[in-house]
Amino acid sequence: MTVTTSTPILKIVMPGLIEPSGLQLRQSSLPAPSTGQALIQIDASGVSFAEQAMRRGLYPGQPKFPFVPGYDFVGRVLKVGPGVAQDLIGTRVAAVTKTGGWATHILVPALDLVPVPSDLDPALVETVIVNGVTAWQMLHRKAHVKAGQTILVHGANGGVGTVLCQLALHAGIRVIGTAAHRHHEALREMGVEPMDYNAPDLAARVRALAPDGVDAAFDHLGLESCRLSFGLLAPGGSLISYGVAAGLKDPSKSGLMTLIAVFLELIGQLTLWNVLPNARHASFYDFWAGHMVGLTAFRRRFHDDLTTLLGLLAQRAITPHIAARFPLSEAGAAMSLAESRTVHGKVVIVP
Repeated sequence: MTVTTSTPILKIVMPGLIEPSGLQLRQSSLPAPSTGQALIQIDASGVSFAEQAMRRGLYPGQPKFPFVPGYDFVGRVLKVGPGVAQDLIGTRVAAVTKTGGWATHILVPALDLVPVPSDLDPALVETVIVNGVTAWQMLHRKAHVKAGQTILVHGANGGVGTVLCQLALHAGIRVIGTAAHRHHEALREMGVEPMDYNAPDLAARVRALAPDGVDAAFDHLGLESCRLSFGLLAPGGSLISYGVAAGLKDPSKSGLMTLIAVFLELIGQLTLWNVLPNARHASFYDFWAGHMVGLTAFRRRFHDDLTTLLGLLAQRAITPHIAARFPLSEAGAAMSLAESRTVHGKVVIVP
């Protein structure tokens, strides 16, 4: 069946280099789904590091302004285009899109969609889409950490960090997690051994808990922090770097070329560590690795890993923390809260 009617929507537009308060709520419409597409009514989207970088123009490959942010979403299929099975209509699904999720509706390729159990809270599902898949793949596909081993997680209170800690603990892995002191009690309740990331003797404190070193370290902060993390690895241990968040903290250094230079310096150091005879490993995790040259394999891997996470969520083996829920009209407040780095868990937008 071919649908010809358009669908009115509300969306958040990022018009240019702005503060969070500069986000705009606009009315618009979407055409009928074309061949291979599905129209989704969005139930929840999230605020991630990507949107924080995009509003500063610091996310490599981001669209030209203006555009609708929103890295991932969960929602229900309303309509499908030619070539898409009609029985998909009405099902709950999730996908990662990089942009477009901060809206009431979105058009996406049907092949990108992953089925979601209808009885799960959409906001909880949102916490395990990009953040959960990132955590799962770093822990099990990159570092291959086993039960009984010890890991170090920087930013253990964050969107990726909280899920990573829970996945590790569920697998019987010991977790040392860094965070501001205000998050330590929540981390202890999860089973994490907390460390103050501002402590000048952080390395010594981690060594006191893991005298032989940690088997893996997960670090999204940047080169300086990665140097500390690499030095804490046990023989055979792995450092997984997955960001340069520290590059957004200093407004005086807020330029895309500067951030790219910081990233290249980090990659150079990771490469050097791997060629030196030190019995330890270092790598950079890229969620989108293989997307351009192996789309089918990328989709299959994402589908498999998210489905596994949804199963753990349904079993309550993991219970990701929602820091706050905001309506679409308060996307600016949601971004401000996420950028405050004071929250435990994921900030979610619920249209």
